[in-house]
Amino acid sequence: MKILIVDDDKEIVELLSIYVKNEGYEPLQALSGKEAITKLATNPDTALMILDIMMPNMSGIEVVKQVRKDSQIPILIVSAKTGDMDKIQGLITGADDYVTKPFNPLEVMARVKSLLRRSTNNVTNPEPDELEVGPLTIERDSHEVTTLTGKQIQLTALEFGILYLLASHPNRVFSADEIFERVWQQESIVSAKTVMVHVSHLRDKIEEATGGEKVIETVWGVGYKVEG
Repeated sequence: MKILIVDDDKEIVELLSIYVKNEGYEPLQALSGKEAITKLATNPDTALMILDIMMPNMSGIEVVKQVRKDSQIPILIVSAKTGDMDKIQGLITGADDYVTKPFNPLEVMARVKSLLRRSTNNVTNPEPDELEVGPLTIERDSHEVTTLTGKQIQLTALEFGILYLLASHPNRVFSADEIFERVWQQESIVSAKTVMVHVSHLRDKIEEATGGEKVIETVWGVGYKVEG
């Protein structure tokens, strides 16, 4: 698997490349946002991108917006911006996870492997291949979600995982911690805001495609559910 590492700090790119290579992946390097877009275009089989936000000329946020126009590749942001709003902006834009600098490379690789599991392994529990919930049809194997009118909703691997988890257990309320542990497939570490942002983004996509249908409900103080 190819992993694209994007940062204007060459030392960080080289450091992460060593860890990526040690885990058996092929590192690709880019020192700017524009170079990252070019590398993705010439390496369409890239499995994941590790991306800095604060870069000259083309920021990481702009890179995410550009990539999300036609790709659902997992994106892990690694940034010196530590504020909650910075993290939320990155996740809302379309990133899948966010790690702040200074970082432990081992933590970055743990997040990378978790995201790759989500994108390469279809939902692993013994659930139906196809689900129908409200105005949506959810295909497990192809990761496709379509509306009653046949419109396809483009979801990231994590967004699909959240929707499938809730839809395959109608009326059951899942806490943010449960969703994080089952979809991200790692222990919950201050996960509530991360899950909240992904659920919000997922809702927006569903409502835009269905003309305002509300599929995912919030049970205040408890979590989220899909009505059976």
